[in-house]
Amino acid sequence: MPMNRKQAIEKLTAPGLPYALEQGQINNRPCKIFTQAPATLRDLFEDNRSDLTFFVYEGERYSFEEIYRRSASLAQILTTEFNIAKGDRVSISMRNYPEWIISFMAVTSIGAIAVAMNALWQTDEIEYGLSHSGSKLLIADHERIMRALPVSEKLGLAIISVRSNLNNNQITEFEDLLAKTTGLDMPQVPLSPDDDATIFYTSGSTGHPKGAVSCHRNIISALFSWELDLAARQLESGLEVPPKQAQQPATLLAVPLFHATGSHAVYLQSYRAQRKIVSMYKWDPSEAAALIEEEQISSFIAPAAMTGDLLEQARSSQRDLSSLLSVGGGGAPRAPEQVKNIPGTFAQALPSTGWGMTETNAIGTGIGGEDYLQRPTSSGRCSAVLDLRVVDEQGKPLPPNTAGELWVRGSSVIRGYWQRPEANAESFHQDWLKTGDVALLDDEGFLFIVDRIKDLVIRGGENIGCAEVEAALLSHEAIVEASVYAVPDDRLGEEVGATLYCRSAIDETTVREFMSTQVARFKIPRYISFSNKPLPRIASGKINKRELRTAVVETLGTA
Repeated sequence: MPMNRKQAIEKLTAPGLPYALEQGQINNRPCKIFTQAPATLRDLFEDNRSDLTFFVYEGERYSFEEIYRRSASLAQILTTEFNIAKGDRVSISMRNYPEWIISFMAVTSIGAIAVAMNALWQTDEIEYGLSHSGSKLLIADHERIMRALPVSEKLGLAIISVRSNLNNNQITEFEDLLAKTTGLDMPQVPLSPDDDATIFYTSGSTGHPKGAVSCHRNIISALFSWELDLAARQLESGLEVPPKQAQQPATLLAVPLFHATGSHAVYLQSYRAQRKIVSMYKWDPSEAAALIEEEQISSFIAPAAMTGDLLEQARSSQRDLSSLLSVGGGGAPRAPEQVKNIPGTFAQALPSTGWGMTETNAIGTGIGGEDYLQRPTSSGRCSAVLDLRVVDEQGKPLPPNTAGELWVRGSSVIRGYWQRPEANAESFHQDWLKTGDVALLDDEGFLFIVDRIKDLVIRGGENIGCAEVEAALLSHEAIVEASVYAVPDDRLGEEVGATLYCRSAIDETTVREFMSTQVARFKIPRYISFSNKPLPRIASGKINKRELRTAVVETLGTA
């Protein structure tokens, strides 16, 4: 029998059930804890060994058991040959190879801290990350090693190379290590749920990136939260038992593992689901469509730009994409038109999305199916293990339907930033994390992100949300991608600028006439640029707004 969300959560989290919740503490902050969850990541890995296919990369296929055995051997090597001990930092920097997952499993299983380095960083950035984290070891592929070599000696860093043709006696090849140590058991180093497990670096608008530190229980809370949300949606729909799939679920990994979406929502969430991961070397919509057809991919999660690419590909390709059941999003709001087009383009797929941060281990809110189709601009309702609050500039809670800064607290929130006390002081208020997002919560608890606090166009005292203008632009049938940003203006302070990638030729007059029917006049872009190719993106797949804005500002000669 269908029930509302509150009833579903209460039923699923009752004592003794798989998603039972009780009040506890993580990082010395009160929060809700899953009592039946694995205590540590090592427990998660060990509990889900099987002969089912786990990871596919080009011609390589590995089962859950094969990945686990390789990880156990590497873990032994790390402790005996590299003297990696509990609390030591080990940096991982490479493409989405099987070795990334093997390394992550090994590092976190022995109580060391996995530092997920941004694979696009150059030498200076790599030096900062390695030095700031105090990493004792770098496990990296050839391209990343070449960038790290100029600073490795200065940092006194040991290196394990992955898929590298580098001939260097000081660097050990990953496969050589595993070849001589097969069949070893996973070291049973004493672990606590509250031990630090990961550092993920977040890119800020200024200065060096910050290393967000999570313990084992932070991460596992996020994984169970997604499971609980799915189970609750099924109960709300009247499905007591989810329909059994005829074949193994499969997901496409096209976002980097060094971002929480890739590492958590795609990779780590696949253990308990016994889900096959099919990894891409780099994003290519045509290749993605081929893999979906060949590997019978059932789910795909990526930023709006990439899911938009897939929609375009589905329209022009003859590939059979009917295996897709879910097209998830996150990182930035989708245009409402894209939300509506997903069920109309794919035979079975429904759209879903959510709001989360690196600092919340990628969870926060979630929405999918009919809820999302009815509220295409919403990011969904709050996770059962988190609390949300919208506040004014003084930190005072605001009533529903009033925009302010979004604050969050709960089980998945990081303990803080590595070696950055000033950032912790700025970002936390007691148990609350200040997100920097401008948002509102409606009467039903659905979250709507208005914009980032620092990503507004403030035109003559009027605040204009870039996301709102982008959504309006993308509702034009000719516009494929749109990025909106602030352009300095002597009279008004800032004006609205936009860069567009279109499927057919249109001019500025056409755009402005269309926008006059979509948004208030003061929100219509004054500066419009057209790109003859897809807009540039950062590593997470989001459009590189900073690069586009800089190009326009330089052309105009403004500062």
